[in-house]
Amino acid sequence: MLMKEFELHLYRMAWSMLRHDADCADAVQEAILKAYQSLHTLREPAFFKTWIFRILINECNKLLNKRTPSFAGAELQSSPSGLVEYENIDLRELVDHLEESLRIVIILHYFHDLPLVQIADVLGISNGAVKTRLHRGRKQLFSWLKNTPERTMRCGT
Repeated sequence: MLMKEFELHLYRMAWSMLRHDADCADAVQEAILKAYQSLHTLREPAFFKTWIFRILINECNKLLNKRTPSFAGAELQSSPSGLVEYENIDLRELVDHLEESLRIVIILHYFHDLPLVQIADVLGISNGAVKTRLHRGRKQLFSWLKNTPERTMRCGT
């Protein structure tokens, strides 16, 4: 039941790293299997979410490492500055255009409500590095939003 509760969150996190449905499904399935098999090693149940996200990120990194460089190069997304219609801008879409290290921290903090300390633990980095990545990610998002054409109001004329 607990795994079902986190399945969608895990899939979204995997998607933000892998960008392929089949790879995302594989990573999530493998993470859930490993979590289930190792559940007895979880010392603090309150940190289950942090723990399973760490397992998932490790699985995603394994899949990314298996990809060939030419495959990874083909996956590069275009800059969101090419977005034409302001009405169609989705914050999640903009976040997906961030570089991976910034994107993961933004997603874990804002979309999955993990505190900075837990993000640092999940990613194996310092709290200061998490804060720096959050700052850089927010700054990049703000820059993209600031450079997007303003919405024009239609007055019926």
